[in-house]
Amino acid sequence: MKPGNWLDRDYGAEAAQRLLDAAGELFAERGVAAVGMADVAQAAGCSRATVYRYFASRTELRTAFVHREARRVGTAVVAELDGVSDPHERVLTGAQAAVRRVRLDPTLSGWFREDGGGIAMSLAQSSPVIETIVSAFLGDAADAAIQRRARWLVRVIVSLLAMPGTDADDERALLDRFVRAILTEDADDDTAHRSARRR
Repeated sequence: MKPGNWLDRDYGAEAAQRLLDAAGELFAERGVAAVGMADVAQAAGCSRATVYRYFASRTELRTAFVHREARRVGTAVVAELDGVSDPHERVLTGAQAAVRRVRLDPTLSGWFREDGGGIAMSLAQSSPVIETIVSAFLGDAADAAIQRRARWLVRVIVSLLAMPGTDADDERALLDRFVRAILTEDADDDTAHRSARRR
C-alpha cells in the first residue's frame, strides 16, 4: 500500500492510531517539544489537514498519545500486580513497575528529557486517565480520597522519571517512604471517619 492510502479508508479510529504511532516514533527520536503537526503528517504520509481532522492541536495530539499509552502501561502494571494483596507492597510494586515500563519504552521515556519534562508534568497533573490507572492499584477509583492519593502518586512517579534516583535501591527507598505516607493518610482518614461517627 502506498503511503497515505491507509487514510483513504473509512477507518477513523485506525487512522487516529496510525497518527499516534507516527507521533510516538517522532517523540522518541526528536523529543516531545520538537515535534509539530507537520512532522507527524510527513511521518504518517498524509497532509497536515488530515492530522488536524483527527487532532485539533498539538496539545490534543499529545494528550491523546499520553492517554493511549497510559492505558497500555496501566493494564500491564495491573497484570504484574496479580496476586499481590498487601496494600503497601501493591502500591510500591505498582509504582516501580510504572517507572520501569516508561523508562524501557523509547516513545515514553522521551517525555522525560530536559525539553519534555514540563509537558509531561502538565499532562500528568491534568489527566483523569492517568489518575484512574494509578487508582487501579490504590483502590476504588470513584473514591475521592483514592483520587487525591492517585494524583499525588502520579506526581511522585513523574518526579522519579524526570529526576531519577542514584540507583534502583535508592528509588525503592524513596518510593517506600512515599507509599507509607499514602497508607498512613488512608489510616488517618479511617480513624477520623470513625471518630466523627462516634460524636
